[in-house]
Parts: sequence; structure tokens; C-alpha cells
Amino acid sequence: MGETVKLKESGSSTAGTEGKYLTFSLGAEEFGISILKVKEIIGMMPIRSMPRAPRFIKGVINLRGKVIPILDLRLKFGLEELEPTERTCIIVVEVGEQEAPVLTGIVVDSVSEVLSIKGSDIEGIPAVGFRLDMDYIRGMAKTDKSVRVLLNIDRVIQDRAWTSCGKALGPEKV
Repeated sequence: MGETVKLKESGSSTAGTEGKYLTFSLGAEEFGISILKVKEIIGMMPIRSMPRAPRFIKGVINLRGKVIPILDLRLKFGLEELEPTERTCIIVVEVGEQEAPVLTGIVVDSVSEVLSIKGSDIEGIPAVGFRLDMDYIRGMAKTDKSVRVLLNIDRVIQDRAWTSCGKALGPEKV
């Protein structure tokens, strides 16, 4: 199993982060989310905008009769907005508590692969010399000659504006 690593900034550990991750890109950066959170990957489709929603909330889609909110991960992370390409897709994830999970779509530039990552290949968040809110990062995965940021997708999506968007849709709609 994964080993506990003392983090200089957040004080959390990477214990329990070993496993399979769906990796994807946003620009030149590579990220990963636990495959256990992924429900499906779909191509881009028309997204109905939502009035007065934050810019990173693209709107909602109708996926086989379910209304699912869509978040643009580029905008959420402060990257520039790009026109979708043939590789742009929506990863449908299940977030929230086990008793009341919520399906949410995240727009990414492209999906790469599913990787099995050992606990020994995952490190904590490196110290940067000042305090940053990095609770949304599970760890840094060392793979081949690169480093991938492993995200805690629940924390990425936890946001007051985003949460109120889900409440506005109503639990039966999401």
C-alpha cells in the first residue's frame, strides 16, 4: 500500500493514493483522477448555459435523460479558454458523499490513458516557500520522465458557487 509522506505545506499525506488513475491534459500539463470516480468519457456536445453562473461553469447537458452540470477545468484552474478540438472531451465523474453522489462533467483538452500508480511513485506537494491552498491535490505522481498532478476531484469541484449551482438544479435533476 501507499506510504505516508509528511508534506511541508499542507500537512496531509499521500497514504491511500496508490491505484489506477485516468490521466488527461490541460495544455502542456498532465493530471490524473482516481478511476473509481470516473463514470464515463463522452465527446463534446451542446452545453446549455446557466445565467449568472461563474465563468468556469459552462452549463448543463442532457445525458440520457439526466441533467448534468459541466465545469471547464481550464477556466477553474485559471488557464485561458480555448475552442474545443476533436480531442476535447467531457469526463463524467461522481463526486460527493456516498449516500448522495452527484454526477458532474469536467471538460478537459484530451484524455491520455489509465495508469496504475504505486504508492512509492507518489510524493506530496513540494514546499514553494509560502502558503498555498492545495487541498485539491492528492499528490505528485512520478511516471517515466514526467510528473503528473493527482487531483482530489471532490475538492476541485467543492466551491461555493459550484455547490449553489447544483442546489439550484435540485437533487433529482443532478
